[in-house]
Amino acid sequence: MEIEQPEGNVTLVFGASGYIGSNLVPFLAHQGLRVRAVSRNRAVLEGREWAGVECASADALQPASLDAILADVDVAYYLVHSMAAGDNFGALDLEAATNFRDAAARAGIRRIVYLGGLIPDNPQSLHLQSRFETGEVLRQGAVPVTEVRAGMIVGPGSAAFEVMRDLVNNLPLMVTPKWVFSRSPPIALPDLLTYLSAVAKLPAAAGQIYDAAGPEILTYAEIMRRLASMLHRKIVIIPVPVLTPKLSSYWLRFVTSVPVNVARALIDGLKHDVLAHDQALRELVPIPLHNLEESISAALEAERDHNIPAHWVEGSIRCRNFEPKYAYYAKQASGSCTSNADPAELWKVICGIGNNQDFFALNALWWLRGAADWLIGGPSFRRKRRHPQELRLGDVVDAWRVIALQPQRRLTLLLEMKLPGAGVLEFEILPGKGNHEIRATAYFHPAGVWGLLYWYPLVPFHKIIFKAMTREIAARCAQ
Repeated sequence: MEIEQPEGNVTLVFGASGYIGSNLVPFLAHQGLRVRAVSRNRAVLEGREWAGVECASADALQPASLDAILADVDVAYYLVHSMAAGDNFGALDLEAATNFRDAAARAGIRRIVYLGGLIPDNPQSLHLQSRFETGEVLRQGAVPVTEVRAGMIVGPGSAAFEVMRDLVNNLPLMVTPKWVFSRSPPIALPDLLTYLSAVAKLPAAAGQIYDAAGPEILTYAEIMRRLASMLHRKIVIIPVPVLTPKLSSYWLRFVTSVPVNVARALIDGLKHDVLAHDQALRELVPIPLHNLEESISAALEAERDHNIPAHWVEGSIRCRNFEPKYAYYAKQASGSCTSNADPAELWKVICGIGNNQDFFALNALWWLRGAADWLIGGPSFRRKRRHPQELRLGDVVDAWRVIALQPQRRLTLLLEMKLPGAGVLEFEILPGKGNHEIRATAYFHPAGVWGLLYWYPLVPFHKIIFKAMTREIAARCAQ
């Protein structure tokens, strides 16, 4: 098998903050490749703390930002989609693909590898149409494109997998549309990463389109039943003909924490059988494929083995209180302000949080919340700080525990109250020119419907509270 491996050239992962990108970057880096990870928000990538990976920012909707990040690139993985942008995501996808295609041609890169979706006959789903059209646009350029089309990916953080996991964990009785009988060949995340890595090195793959699939064709009902069995959950699925995928997508916000626009786009595509013709890829890259049970086991094991992060990271099992049944994706609310105080002074004030029940602002609300937790047997009011001003890893702050800290930069607290889910409160000091931003963010991984019902009423209050807290931190440093 002939393999192209130019010495010293960069492998670009464009869209590295997304689900596949955040897994592909370390997968490629572990093979010894020079990897440049790119997304619109460089800080998100740097927070992943990938050893030996160059992080950069660019936006495919801003063509001027693309030339610099494509310099010295050999292969570019194009993993961008705009599903979270709402109904106009299809037009945005095509505009982004056009800009990237033209910039890649100017840079003279050898190959674009694009991850698309399996395409049924006469697709009616806007999501599937957009994935198909994006590939067509990329292929209109001068750079050869290898497109790998995959259906449902089984792995921690995969939107389709997380929707199903939330359904299984939170709805013992499911009244579903008939799309549960649609068929798909789910593929394990490690298998897909292996395919993506391999095709970039093979000259025969240039200009080709490959379907990637697991070894089984299953209905979504079968997938959920097997998942339920492995999670030791009992579910009853009752399909009804009057409930369409579009109608069923409207109540997703009350069942799953997967971003609603993403989940709706995915659900809209479930009306089809999405099958694969994967023989060509199996012959080109012969690897043993994981069946569904093996894929789910690998996903659960990957969560258990996840390194403890130095801050909140989406999906981290530590930030979910080591409870896989809590939602992978978090709901968020934050507030911030700026200060010209020295970061050391800001950090000193932040580390005093909770001392003598002082949470910087609106302490009466904090007290009421703690009292409610105390009444139902939670840790509030029962624990004391080790030191009034200093914090170290593992310290308790009333109902909170320090799970990560980076002095003068970030403090991460895990909420240990009795709640339907797992909560994290994170303070950040973001350096700027003259002024520094102080940001407080709550992340909540809900446990099903009750967790979501707990979260939504609190969102307006969280925004007010965190804005007031950060202002008070800045004010105390100014005294």
